[in-house]
Amino acid sequence: MLYLSQAIGRPVRDELGEPIGTVADLIVAIGDRYPPVTGIVVKTNGREIFLQWQSVASLDSGGATLRTTAIDISKFHQRPNEIRLKRDLMDRQIVDIDGRKVVRVNDLRLDEVEGALHLVAVDVGASGLLRRLGIEGPWRTLARGLHREVPERYIDWEDVDPVERTIASVKLRVPHKGLAELHPADLATIIDQLSRNDRVGLIASLDDEAAADAIGEMEPETQVDILEDLEPARAADILEEMDPDEAADLVADLSDESREEILGLMEKDEAQEVQELMTYDEDTAGGIMTTEFVAVPASLTAAETIDRLRELEPNAETIYYVYVTDDAGKLVGVLSLRDLIVAKPNTQISTCMYDEPVAVKTDASAEEVTEVVARYNLLAVPVVDGEGHLEGIVTVDDAIDTLLPRPAKIRIPRIFGRTSGTPER
Repeated sequence: MLYLSQAIGRPVRDELGEPIGTVADLIVAIGDRYPPVTGIVVKTNGREIFLQWQSVASLDSGGATLRTTAIDISKFHQRPNEIRLKRDLMDRQIVDIDGRKVVRVNDLRLDEVEGALHLVAVDVGASGLLRRLGIEGPWRTLARGLHREVPERYIDWEDVDPVERTIASVKLRVPHKGLAELHPADLATIIDQLSRNDRVGLIASLDDEAAADAIGEMEPETQVDILEDLEPARAADILEEMDPDEAADLVADLSDESREEILGLMEKDEAQEVQELMTYDEDTAGGIMTTEFVAVPASLTAAETIDRLRELEPNAETIYYVYVTDDAGKLVGVLSLRDLIVAKPNTQISTCMYDEPVAVKTDASAEEVTEVVARYNLLAVPVVDGEGHLEGIVTVDDAIDTLLPRPAKIRIPRIFGRTSGTPER
């Protein structure tokens, strides 16, 4: 076992024991589970040279010994799949995937794996700092005398993701997929700990759906910062993955210039939905509703309605209730998913729907919407205009959200899972 800090600055000697310089850095090749060391960077006569690992006979806390007396003194050029451990990782911020937080690299641990030296873990504990200061031994002696322990904390390399916008970050994000597998709330917490530049770098490593889910869990100020720092086309793609009501709230907070540019890059129908939602007061049913819901004509049978649901593949948040409309788009009924499933296939849904559905107007206050949801024990309440046309729905979590301060809002989970698909209006 060897720590990077124990090797840096130590002498490099040739086969005959003659000093030729000092260890300036170690090189690893990215791609394997534990990146192998491919060479060392040697500082000699004020310049850096690269030595292939095959030229190194041994490396320990005493320094490096080479297998040869002949060395290539040409200037070091880093290869595309390689990173320098000291320059690219030491003191950098990384994400502890298992701990769901951002930590700083205090040291790097290397071990022999199958006859070669590999990077295996990151030291993020106090012991790493003490080791680099050269006082780890005395400090441990003192700690033992006081019956105290020196905090040690290591993260296996597989549980690490870099976040800073360095050459290492860009390369290491390819094999490390852990960030995208985190819960959006955990990912949002991690991103919130980063600098503005690093937030953008991390978002760049996620796909549009994962980025949209994470951004949806963030504070409004952070959401705006990220969207305005991203390339407008990427920002538009992420907004398209968000629920229309969430996207509308976020777009409304953007600068006029960013708003116009991003909306212009979104798909026409989705941009129009967002713009329509922005016309409502944010504290009304229209301002908190989503336009993603399932509505079907009253003439369909139960079997035909189920076929329609399979075709639409709506996300789970919008499918708990199926709304029934007439030819003019007016709300005439509602049936639960349970009612639909137990109905006989040839039954017209108009005969099994509830034909006096509870609904709120688009200009109803958020408090009124919440009262309706609570009074009738609804998971979602339909929103209609003055003539009864179905315009959207307000889910119970969104209704409650409006009455809570922001710190409480971001802790409320969605009551439904999410899947891909765009429901029909």
